[in-house]
Amino acid sequence: MTTVSAAPLTEVQDTSGPDPAVVAARAADAKSGEDTVILAMGELLSVTDAFVVTSGHNPRQVRTIVDEVELRVKESGGGSPVRVEGLDDARWVLLDYGELVVHVFLDEARAFYDLEHLWADARRVPWEEPTTA
Repeated sequence: MTTVSAAPLTEVQDTSGPDPAVVAARAADAKSGEDTVILAMGELLSVTDAFVVTSGHNPRQVRTIVDEVELRVKESGGGSPVRVEGLDDARWVLLDYGELVVHVFLDEARAFYDLEHLWADARRVPWEEPTTA
């Protein structure tokens, strides 16, 4: 019996387009998402490959980040989320793309739930474009 192992998130050689997690992280950053991180979840959870975690200062900014993530992921070929939860109060909005889950928090909700601490064993994936001096 042969087993197929999935390539790590940053080493996937996919010709269909950019990594949706990186696209989502950059979209959040474009709308001033705070402390945006990508957590590689494939080795820890069997239901998703990555979490993108970011936050905004108020519900309006959270919604703006969510809209930008949805737009950019779709434009890059990543499709639309299978499910969106939390838009009513915009304290914690979850965009579920299957292989990717994007969490957009209000600052205080992010501090309370502290997903980065909960999933401290997850590898952080670099997503920022290199800066030139």
